[in-house]
Amino acid sequence: MNILVAVDLSSASQKVLSKVKTMALAFSAKVWILHVAEPEPDFVGYKPGPQTVRDQIAQELHEEREKLQKEVDNFRASGIDTTSLCVQGATVEVILRESNKLKIDMIVVGSHGHGTVHNLIIGSVSEGVLHGSSCPVLVIPTHGRA
Repeated sequence: MNILVAVDLSSASQKVLSKVKTMALAFSAKVWILHVAEPEPDFVGYKPGPQTVRDQIAQELHEEREKLQKEVDNFRASGIDTTSLCVQGATVEVILRESNKLKIDMIVVGSHGHGTVHNLIIGSVSEGVLHGSSCPVLVIPTHGRA
C-alpha cells in the first residue's frame, strides 16, 4: 500500500502523522510525507528588493525541509519506508498531481475545522482533495480531542 500524507508542518500535523504511522505499520505501507510550500510570488513589489524576498523564501523553504526531514527520520526509525516531498505550488493541485504521479493508494489530510465562512472565502484543502482525487482520501480532524 502506498500512502501520501499531506502536512502543513503545524502542530496539528502531529496528530495526522501519528495516525498515518499506525496505519503504515499495520499495513506495511510505503509513506510519502508531502509538504506544499507557498509558491514564489510573480511580482514582489518595489520594497524590499526582489533579492531580499527570494532570500527570505529560500530560508523558509530550508527550514520547512528540515522539519519535514525530522518527520521522515521519525517514521524510518519505526521501520517504515518513507520519503519526503517538499513542492512549491497550489496545495490541492500539488497533492492531486503527486498522488497520480506516485500511484498512491490513499491520500491522508488533516482538517482544521475552520468553519463555513472560512471555507467559502479561502476554500478547504481537504474538500478540494476529496473532490479531485481518483483514490480514497482519509480526512483526520485535527481540532478537538486527541
